[in-house]
Amino acid sequence: MAAHVFVDDLSAGRPALAEDDVHHLSRVLRLRPGEAVSVSDGRGGWQLCKWAGGKALEPVGELVRYDRPSPLLTVGFALTKGDHPQWAVQKLTEAGADRVVVVMSARCVARWPAAKHGHQLERLRQVARQAAMQSRRPWLPVVEGPVPFSEFAGPEQGGLEQGGPEQGGAVTGWSAVALAVPGGAPLTLSTPTVLVGPEGGWTEEELAAVPRHFGLGPHVLRAETAAVAAGVLLAALRAGLVAEIG
Repeated sequence: MAAHVFVDDLSAGRPALAEDDVHHLSRVLRLRPGEAVSVSDGRGGWQLCKWAGGKALEPVGELVRYDRPSPLLTVGFALTKGDHPQWAVQKLTEAGADRVVVVMSARCVARWPAAKHGHQLERLRQVARQAAMQSRRPWLPVVEGPVPFSEFAGPEQGGLEQGGPEQGGAVTGWSAVALAVPGGAPLTLSTPTVLVGPEGGWTEEELAAVPRHFGLGPHVLRAETAAVAAGVLLAALRAGLVAEIG
C-alpha cells in the first residue's frame, strides 16, 4: 500500500510536500524517488502520485473527490491529564471520527493554561493529521477545544452536519447529542454526536441539560478509553458492520 500524505492544494496539478512530510517519506519510511504516494488535500481530494524527491510530487492518476461519509460523527471527551488527549485523538482519527472535541465539564480536573490553548490544540491537530496519514483518510477530522459543556446543552444542542456543494461539504452546525452514562441505552446513529465525561462523571445539572444518554457496557472505562469505544461503535454502525438495537 502506498504511503499517504496531505498537501494544501491538489488543483494546481503539481502538489508540493511540506518539509515535515519530506522527512517522513525519506527518513521514516525510507522511500526512494519514483515510489508511489497517495496524496490528499484533507477535504476529500485524493490522487496517486510519484515522489520525485524533495518536495516534488508527480501526479500519475486522476484527481478523485470523495464525499464525507454520512452521518458525520462527533466524539467529545472531557479534558484529561498528560498525553491522554493525544492518544484519544489519534485513535478516534483512525476509527473514522469526523470531529473530535475536547470538552470542559464541571468536574474536569485537568486545565490548559489560557496562554497555551493554541499550542495544545495545534498539537492535537498534528496528531490527527499523522493518524489520518497512517489510516489513508481523504478527509482530515476537525479537532476543536477546549469547548465549554454548555455549548452542547439546551434546546439547540447539536452535533456535526455537512453543508451542501456551495459550502464545499463544510462542517456547519450541530445535530443530536448524547452523553455516556453507566446503564445508558445502546448507542445509535440517531445521536451522531456523543460526549464522554471526566473520571468523576457528569453533574446532575449536566445530565439534565442533555437528556439523551447511552452506555458502553457494564464496566467503568477511563475517559479516553470510553471516547475511543464510542467512536469505534459509531463508525461500525455507520459502516453497517454492526446493527442498531431496537
